[in-house]
Amino acid sequence: MARKKLHRPIAAMARKIREYRALKDRPRDSQRFAVDYETMRRPLTQKRLPVRAWEDVRNENRPVGAALPPAALGVGHVTRKSWLWAHREPCYWVITKVKADYTAENMDHGRAWGYLTFKGKTEEEVREIDKAMYHDWRIVPKHEEEAFKKFIPVPEVTVRFLPYPPLLRAMILAQWQKEGKPIMEEPIIDLEKVLASPQEWAKKKATGTPV
Repeated sequence: MARKKLHRPIAAMARKIREYRALKDRPRDSQRFAVDYETMRRPLTQKRLPVRAWEDVRNENRPVGAALPPAALGVGHVTRKSWLWAHREPCYWVITKVKADYTAENMDHGRAWGYLTFKGKTEEEVREIDKAMYHDWRIVPKHEEEAFKKFIPVPEVTVRFLPYPPLLRAMILAQWQKEGKPIMEEPIIDLEKVLASPQEWAKKKATGTPV
């Protein structure tokens, strides 16, 4: 017979108090991501930033700090240096809401929300900006916003069929030859069939009205 677990309300309350104190005493983002620009170290951990990041750190404009000056307008555009390097299409955030950390020295830490446009495609829902504490954020100047957002979409070319790898192709042809099937065409991969779920493929394959 299993031993009945005793209910220990004082121990449970003590555990909740410890968890609350640990949550309350944890460092804020403004403390975790603070940087001493002279030594390029984080005061909390005394870790030195990589040398390649020094230029980005000196020129950084975080989404929260970028949106606070025009907060009365309620909007601002920010992008990332890595996006400018990696993509030709415009990638940026349109900031609509900011919740600043008022304990930070310059109030440049906190949380921000907005609409994401990635590779020319704009999302319809507002969501929180992730990686807002990274050091490669850049402000899009107001007089350059229209030129920055100007984009001519390139029509997407969808590929439906692909050839099999050589070894797999040889195995399929050998299997067909063994079964006596006539080899009239090359074996190909149907991406629509492979990528679709079994339920979707069954619906497409089904014809007529079930009785």
